[in-house]
Amino acid sequence: MEASCTSYKSTGFFSPTVIDYLENRADLRPFYNYRPDMDGFADLLKNKKVVANRETLVRVLTKQYAVKPESIEAGTNLNTYNVQPQVTQNLQLLKLNNTYTITTGHQLNIFAGPLYFLYKIATAIKLTQQLKAAHPDKNFVPVYWMASEDHDFAEINYTNIGGKKVHWWYEASGATGRINPDTMRQALNQYKGVLGIEGHSKDLAEIVETAYTRFDKLADATRYLVNSLFGQYGLVIIDADDHEFKQQFAPIMEQDIIGQNSFKNISATNEALQKLGVHIQVNPREINFFYLKDQLRERIVFEQDGYQVMNTDIRFTEAELKQEIAVAPERFSPNVVMRPLYQECILPNIAYIGGGAEIVYWLELKSNFDFYKVDFPILILRNSALIVRKEQAAKIERMDLDAANLFKQTDILQAEWIKKHSEHNLSLEEEWRQLSAVFEKIKLRSYKIDPTLSPSAAAVQARLKHAVDNLEKKLIKAEKRNYQVRLEQLSAVKAELFPKDSLQERTENFGLMYVKWGQSFIDELIRHFEPLDFEFTILTEA
Repeated sequence: MEASCTSYKSTGFFSPTVIDYLENRADLRPFYNYRPDMDGFADLLKNKKVVANRETLVRVLTKQYAVKPESIEAGTNLNTYNVQPQVTQNLQLLKLNNTYTITTGHQLNIFAGPLYFLYKIATAIKLTQQLKAAHPDKNFVPVYWMASEDHDFAEINYTNIGGKKVHWWYEASGATGRINPDTMRQALNQYKGVLGIEGHSKDLAEIVETAYTRFDKLADATRYLVNSLFGQYGLVIIDADDHEFKQQFAPIMEQDIIGQNSFKNISATNEALQKLGVHIQVNPREINFFYLKDQLRERIVFEQDGYQVMNTDIRFTEAELKQEIAVAPERFSPNVVMRPLYQECILPNIAYIGGGAEIVYWLELKSNFDFYKVDFPILILRNSALIVRKEQAAKIERMDLDAANLFKQTDILQAEWIKKHSEHNLSLEEEWRQLSAVFEKIKLRSYKIDPTLSPSAAAVQARLKHAVDNLEKKLIKAEKRNYQVRLEQLSAVKAELFPKDSLQERTENFGLMYVKWGQSFIDELIRHFEPLDFEFTILTEA
């Protein structure tokens, strides 16, 4: 593939706050520690204090990778998820004090969901490679944090591939990572049917078939799938729904539930961010933990001098709550505002890779990290990409466009194309310039006669400007009819690359791209992504 780039700002798809963060807006600086660049990493590495227990981390991860799927017949070599040597090596490196992680996280979307699921991980992998080159005396391990405790099944039970929606029809409750995927057969057959029988379809079909039929937990199935795609790069996959991990976090759990510290800290931060015009992504609750059991994940609330698990009969006094946290910490699940703190407590982490909305909500959290004396990681906006197939690139070239133009709204894109290619001058800009000069004379004369008439003249000028703009639109509309076929072609390519006027990466699954290019598709993402350049990558099939 050939790569070109355009600025995130020019695409129009990224929030002002994210752009301000990337451009180093001064009044956002209090909401994070280090800049997302090599100098920032150098400074962080000088001061990093790891609170994670490395021995526990490696022991639990090793156990997770060695889980044996109960449904596998004897002798099948899947009891370690086909773990590649690079993963095994990185697991061992995590024991060393000079090893740090670069983490990204995502829900357990079936079939790896939309493309940006993969882009997050590819960004993390590439950044570890670049950091190793810059700091050869240290080790950097890419980590995918599975959001296995999330309970919003409706957000993960479908994917879009080749214009078709593949849906897992199932009534689920509780943590999604604990769901048994044994009811996925219909979705699995539909997905494999879209893959067809060409290219690398057999490879991917075997991966998803194994993932969703040989494991009895969606978290384990997702680990198998993601490991099959990224294991050769040493990606370590973590499931934080674990007793030992929660034991490390238990003191903060108890302190926060009883003291409601995160609510106070983050609420104050959100108030400050709102004064800067930041659109708040998440709002804290008084208690930011759920109570978690099989098929149950419900909020904990404080009422009537006790701790109630909503929609259940489960209730704790303060003493009983402390005892429950001490004995069964795995039953307490952090919500969206506490999960990042949990992550930084159990990993030797220095960076988090997230999408635009994630970067904004992490900015809301720094005061809570400071309160609990946990280092705040460097925030990296994940790489974004537009994949352009060879035949699409040919159409774009024939229409005298480049892929960066296609980020514009369809009507604007068509209008600009018409103005550029029409044999007629459709712009009334020069005529309006002349009219404006005339009106300046009229306003001056009006003012000399009666100063109160000047606003009236200005109002007439504004009405005329509106009329001229409408006339220009009518000229363009009339010319569009003369170029209808070409504009329909333009719209068709735009619709292919931007489904429903959204970014390709937010909708389309990676499956058909993997069928076409195989593992080299993953290779090309990692090769071309530049995590610290902060530009939108356009990858065109050569």
